[in-house]
Amino acid sequence: MSVGGIGGAGGIDRVMALRAQILERNQALARASATPAAAPVTETKPASFAQSMQTALENVNQGQSQAAKLSESYERGETVDIAKVMLARQQASVGFEATLQVRNKLLSAYKDIMSMPV
Repeated sequence: MSVGGIGGAGGIDRVMALRAQILERNQALARASATPAAAPVTETKPASFAQSMQTALENVNQGQSQAAKLSESYERGETVDIAKVMLARQQASVGFEATLQVRNKLLSAYKDIMSMPV
């Protein structure tokens, strides 16, 4: 099975590694732009798959809403650096695309599993 030149377990690992890098960068930017009172949340136990997916989707959503806020501020004429706006929009776009690709891979794997003979 090959989708867009990425196939097999190695392809999924690469996509997941790319997704993890994107999420780490989004979190780093969120921490950098957060107020000093906000403390980073640390987990003490490994998260389940559902929790990991929920967290990833929340991070992507947060990135998109941050990009939208910056864009609206710039469009209103407020003093916002255009580079910061464009960077936030690109990060939100990359985060969404990575999440979309993970979703597509999960759906493909689900279809493959469901079509297996028992």
